[in-house]
Amino acid sequence: MTVDTAPAATTTVAAVVAGRRHRARRRAVVIGCLAVAVLASYAATLMIGQTFYSPGEVIAVILGQQVPGASFTVGTLRLPRATLGLFAGAAFGLAGVTFQTLLRNPLASPDVIGISAGASAAAVFAGVTLGLGDTGVSAFALVAALATAGAIYLLSYKAGFAGTRLILIGIGVGAMLDSVVTYLLSRAAAWDLQTAMQWLTGSLNGATWERILPLILVVVVFGSLLAGAGRSFGALHLGDDSAASLGVRTDRTRLLMILAAVILLAFATAASGPIAFVAFMAGPIAARLVGPGGSLLLPSALVGALLVLLADLVGQFAFGTRYPVGVITGVLGAPFLIYLLIRTNRAGGSL
Repeated sequence: MTVDTAPAATTTVAAVVAGRRHRARRRAVVIGCLAVAVLASYAATLMIGQTFYSPGEVIAVILGQQVPGASFTVGTLRLPRATLGLFAGAAFGLAGVTFQTLLRNPLASPDVIGISAGASAAAVFAGVTLGLGDTGVSAFALVAALATAGAIYLLSYKAGFAGTRLILIGIGVGAMLDSVVTYLLSRAAAWDLQTAMQWLTGSLNGATWERILPLILVVVVFGSLLAGAGRSFGALHLGDDSAASLGVRTDRTRLLMILAAVILLAFATAASGPIAFVAFMAGPIAARLVGPGGSLLLPSALVGALLVLLADLVGQFAFGTRYPVGVITGVLGAPFLIYLLIRTNRAGGSL
C-alpha cells in the first residue's frame, strides 16, 4: 500500500510560505513605524524649546527662508543638534548590532568591550593634559577608538577567533582605560573638569556642522557597506563553520565588518561623546520588535536614532534641570544591561 505524502508536503510548504510572508509584513510594519517615530522625534526637537515654533516656520527655515527668531534658534541651534542626534544614534546602533551579531552575544557592545573607553581616555588626555580644542579632542578620540579595537582584536586572536575571549579581554582593557580616565580627572584643574565630564557623559550641546558632516558621510558610506555585505553578515551569525561552508571568508569578512563598525563608532563618539548604552540597547530592542529573520542593521539604526532623540528631549524638558543625553541613556541602559545578563544566563547568548 502506497501512502500519498503530497498533501502533507503541500501543507508544509504552504505553512513555510505563510510564515515568511508574516515575518516580512511584521518587519515592514515595524520599520515603517520606527521611521515615523524617528521623523516625529526629529521634528519635535526642532519645534520644542523655550519658544515653540510651528511646523510651517521650521520648514521655512530649512528651506532657507528668513523667519524672525526662528532662523537663528532653529537654523543655528536646534537643527545641528537634532541632526547630530539622528546620525550619532544611527551610527551607534549600526556599530552595536554589528559587534553583537558577529560575536553572537548581546553583551558584545562597544560600551562593554572597551572601545568607547579608549575614545574617552584619549579625549580626556587631549583636553585636560594637552589643552586641545574640540577638533584635537575629536581627532584623539577617533584614533584611540581605532587603536583600542585593533589591540583588543589582536590580543583575542590566538589560533583562531573566539568571541568570548574578545569580550573578556575587552572588558579588562576597558577597566584599565577607565582607571586612566579617573587618574587624569583627579589631576585636572577645576575649570577643565566640567568640560571633560560633559564630553565623557555624551552630549549634543554645541553641535556644529563641522562635526556633523563627516559623521553623515561615514554613516552613509559604511552603513551602505554593511548593508551590502548582508549575506556574509547573516552567514557569520550561524557560526564560522557554517559560514565557511557557504563560501564566506570568515576572518577577512569579520575583520572588515568590525573595522566598519569601529569607524562608525569612532566618528559618532568624536562628534557627540560616548553616549552611554545606545550601541548596547539598539540591537536587542530591534531584534524583539522585528522578530526572527532578516537583517537587523536598518532597524537598529532607527532604534539608535530614536533613543538619542527621545533621550535628548527628556533630558532637556522633563526635569527642572537640563541633563546631557548620555545621562538619560545611562539611566535606561543600566537596568537593560541587568535584564540582558539574566536573560543571557538563562537562554544563551543570541540576540
